[in-house]
Amino acid sequence: MSEKKQKPKAFSAPKGVPDYVPPASREFEAVRDTWRNHARTAGYEHIELPIFEDTGLFARGVGESTDVVSKEMYTFADRGDRSVTLRPEGTAGVMRSVIEHNLDRGQLPVKLSYAGPFFRYERPQAGRYRQLQQFGIEAIGVDDPALDAEVIAVAEACFRGIGLTGYRLELTSLGDDSCRPAYRQKLQDYLFGLPLDAETRRRAELNPLRVLDDKRPEVQEMLADAPLMRDHLSAECAEHFDTVTGLLDDMGIDYVINPRMVRGLDYYTKTCFEFVHDGLGAQSGIGGGGRYDGLMAELGGQELSGIGFGLGVDRALLALEAEQKTVGAQGRVDVYGVALGQAAQHRMGVLVHQLRQAGIRTDMSYGGRGLKGAMKGANRAGARFALVLGDAELDAEQVQVKDLATGEQNPVAFAELVSTLAGALGAGQA
Repeated sequence: MSEKKQKPKAFSAPKGVPDYVPPASREFEAVRDTWRNHARTAGYEHIELPIFEDTGLFARGVGESTDVVSKEMYTFADRGDRSVTLRPEGTAGVMRSVIEHNLDRGQLPVKLSYAGPFFRYERPQAGRYRQLQQFGIEAIGVDDPALDAEVIAVAEACFRGIGLTGYRLELTSLGDDSCRPAYRQKLQDYLFGLPLDAETRRRAELNPLRVLDDKRPEVQEMLADAPLMRDHLSAECAEHFDTVTGLLDDMGIDYVINPRMVRGLDYYTKTCFEFVHDGLGAQSGIGGGGRYDGLMAELGGQELSGIGFGLGVDRALLALEAEQKTVGAQGRVDVYGVALGQAAQHRMGVLVHQLRQAGIRTDMSYGGRGLKGAMKGANRAGARFALVLGDAELDAEQVQVKDLATGEQNPVAFAELVSTLAGALGAGQA
């Protein structure tokens, strides 16, 4: 007697990597697509970046003192024994591409947007994933505070555009080479007088600003009297920041100054900002960015400035949940066809094709299901209208159109179906 074959073990997604499946994937797409539309409105064109790059790009571009580079990157040797890394962020890759394809030799600023997965080996928790989904824009080539205000305004419009209201925009200036070196020395002098552990002291030597971002309560207590960059800005940097805030005031965009803000990447200079949502608990950041004056030159390009942001799609979805809001179409389709009999199935397939060509989201019942089961399928699909087609309707060259919200049902001629549904759906969405 043969042994019963054992069922293979089912696979699960890697730890810390979320799946977005229907219906949640509808909201995911709605957030990402809404943000893309806001970027297009401001003149930002799409760039598609590689998922992995030369490891040196991130080590040099992001900064070796950052947790991203020192602890969180997915780095491996390929078959040619080259060190490559799954992209942990977008700005360095965008800058590499701009330099490589000479985009900076044309009209400035170069305005680009991107979206997709990024990878960081972190301890998984709510809102913090090892594969995170981001949307970003970069404006490269012009050091103009009006551009800083534009980038912040686009980010604010992105969050407002998906219906979020409980966020807070925090803003500061990190200065530049005209004032950062002197401030760096003041901060190091202060930090080296504290009883820091070895790792924190090493971070203070590499980039003392990183220490200000330490979340441990005992470290924050020691930093209470630390000098702040905002108090040591050069006249030029202070004027730049005042112009940015003045523009935001005139645009009606609310913000708070946070002089202790430190972004997680080393390349930021001057304007730096973050959007925070207190409904998310410890992982409250939902997006942010800033200016990076020296990054292009650091990566082998011209001495050109840039500013951009990265917004978290995952975090935005959690923020929407915290506010008990949804975004995007709640139904899978608007119209669902129910055919009774083989001849009706054939004709329904043609009608469905015509509706789709007109841009109407349409599906139909397959597999010879009866009327009751097929109508359940229409309800599960979230359709607004069901089309019922049987032998009597075929003979009359018409289909029964049922409004699933009101229960009202009327016959519509085949030739008038597209225009009738387009008008009804258009009126319902106006």
